[in-house]
Amino acid sequence: MSLKELIITLPQYLLPHHFLSKLMSYLTHCRHTGFKNWMIKQVIKIYGVNMAEAKTQDLAAYASFNAFFTRELKAGVRPVNELQDGVVSPADGVVSQIGQITAGEIFQAKGKTFTAIDLLGGDAEWAEKFQNGLFNTIYLSPKDYHRLHMPVSGKLLEMIHIPGRLFSVNAATANSVPVLFARNERVVCLFATSHGTMALILVGAIFVSSIETVWHGVVTPPTTTEIQRWKYSVSDAPVLEKGAEMGRFNMGSTIIVLFEEDCATWNPECVAGTKVQVGELIAQLQNDN
Repeated sequence: MSLKELIITLPQYLLPHHFLSKLMSYLTHCRHTGFKNWMIKQVIKIYGVNMAEAKTQDLAAYASFNAFFTRELKAGVRPVNELQDGVVSPADGVVSQIGQITAGEIFQAKGKTFTAIDLLGGDAEWAEKFQNGLFNTIYLSPKDYHRLHMPVSGKLLEMIHIPGRLFSVNAATANSVPVLFARNERVVCLFATSHGTMALILVGAIFVSSIETVWHGVVTPPTTTEIQRWKYSVSDAPVLEKGAEMGRFNMGSTIIVLFEEDCATWNPECVAGTKVQVGELIAQLQNDN
């Protein structure tokens, strides 16, 4: 851990994470015209947000900063790769880490791993599915599009809300905080696909005011002290096609994609540090499954 990472990370252990996120939620949902327009302009200027891609480019048309932050894009600016066995990126962002789950361990940063069972809230049955499977961790920065989409078509089996801390999920914190992604509050979405089980884990972070899905709406807040589960029967299970919107972060964070062993092969060009966009090819399903 570098001195810079130490300075960034240590204060986070003392911060009231959920209070700060609640405060941020209040600010980002404020409808005061002057204040919300000022916030929007500052983020566009500081982070270089590409508003040419936005369906709505008139800043005054956004009711709040959060409405801007979760803005819809113009049709066609994120084309979904049409390869039949292609797996596409669920988010705009940067690949933090990518690879194979080794004996249940997922690589976080140099010298740091976390287990699939911890990531999935202690559920040994689901974790077994991914014992030697694949993982891809994608970090969304403030400039990115913050709606999340399906990497492949799937039927929802279960959603799990796992309470936790809200450490930052940037590179400095990932390099410093042990088991970061299995420590933060998160929403786990488990899908049945044509090639086995897929998990999409939406990881909360400091100032992430909420996480929501298209079938449920806002999952958090409020947060709880206990794990919550929603199981879906065959008759009422949502089915989402590849590329369809599945959720969103109200402020930036990280999404982790898990596949079963021998389910797919990562695109060799998709490595740690690679920038990705929704719909881009990140993997190919194995035909023998």
